[in-house]
Order: sequence, then C-alpha cells, then structure tokens
Amino acid sequence: MLSIVSTPIGNLGDITLRALETLKSCDAIVCEDTRVTGKLLSLLGLPKKELLSFHSFNEHQKLTSLISRLKSQEHLALVSDAGTPGISDPGYLLIAAAQDAGLKVEVIPGPAAFLAALSVSGLPIHDFVYVGFLPLKKGRQTLLGSLHKEERTVVFYESPHRIEKTLSELRHVFSDQPDRTIVLCRELTKMHEEVMRMTIADMKDRIPLLTIKGEFCVIIGPRM
Repeated sequence: MLSIVSTPIGNLGDITLRALETLKSCDAIVCEDTRVTGKLLSLLGLPKKELLSFHSFNEHQKLTSLISRLKSQEHLALVSDAGTPGISDPGYLLIAAAQDAGLKVEVIPGPAAFLAALSVSGLPIHDFVYVGFLPLKKGRQTLLGSLHKEERTVVFYESPHRIEKTLSELRHVFSDQPDRTIVLCRELTKMHEEVMRMTIADMKDRIPLLTIKGEFCVIIGPRM
C-alpha cells in the first residue's frame, strides 16, 4: 500500500495522529530529501526508517523499483519536504503509477502552504486558481498577462531570491488596476510568520519593508 502523508509546513504541532501512526508503522518512507525527512522523524520522536529518495532528478529511475516494492506487499509512505505530497513536487508520478498498477493508495491529509495562505488572506476563495511556481523564462510573461484578466483569486509560490523581481513585474502588469488586492505570506505557522495585505498601489511603499527570507505565497485578489 502507498500512503500519501502530509507533514507540517513549519509548526510540528500540525502533524496529525494518522500521520504519526502511518510513519511509525510503514516499511519505508519515500521522500524528496532524506536529510529533511530524517530530521523530521527525529524531532517528532519517531523511530528511524528506511528513507528512499524520490525527487525531480531521479524520479523516472526510481519509479519501477518503488512500484515493485509496493507489489511485494510493502507499505510505503510518501512525504514531501513539507506539506502535502504531489503539490509542486514529483510525488504525483508515483501516485499515478501505483493507481495504474491497481495498488491501494490512501491519503492522510494535512497542511499545505498555499491553502494556509488562502485561508489567512481574507480574499474570496470559493473559486481560486493555483499556478505553482511561475515559469523562470519561457511562458512567464504570457502567464503574468493571463493573471491580469483572471476573475478568480490566484495563488502561487515564489522563492526569496526571485520575490522582488516578481513583485516588480506584478506592479507593472497590474498598473491599470491599482485597487486590486495582493497578499504576501511567508514563514506560515513558524515563529516569524508574516502576512502583508496591500493593494497594487501600496506595493511601492510596502515592499521595502518586506523581510526577504523563506519561501513566499503570493495571493492576488480577483479582478473587480
């Protein structure tokens, strides 16, 4: 069986009882970074497990062996470095392969950074679009242009070393919509959690106050 296990995005208190039990009882854990997952197990006081790396550089090479282990009646738990597997990581490939092979797949739901950001944003989230990370080059401007016309709330991730460039591009793209709301979230559930809510017009004065540390969630309100 393959168990999809969500892990905390920061605060260890967000781990669920089902997640703890699954990580205790499984035969091995499939993870992005074995060092990150090993540290998590230690912090949670869980026993050491066999950790199997599965990330964007080895996903296709490892897929066959992982499916073979599942077919051998092993219980594997799939985790990401933080949050819910399959969101902006290669976990979905293993999930799809397991389902296609007729193997049992269960989900142990829990934290996801973009859902936490949407919840605290104060923006309407009955209808939203999640776009992951913005493209670095190809298709980036096309996507930004499509967000300008978007009538749903939009959420995406951005790294600390690209956030200033991205916010500058957003100011330009939305220059004709100065009252459109944008919310920036970083370090959610952690000690230095920060949520900044502003309009496009406010960005010029507010951005210099931003702490550039940790991955960001950027939420853009719907077009009025």
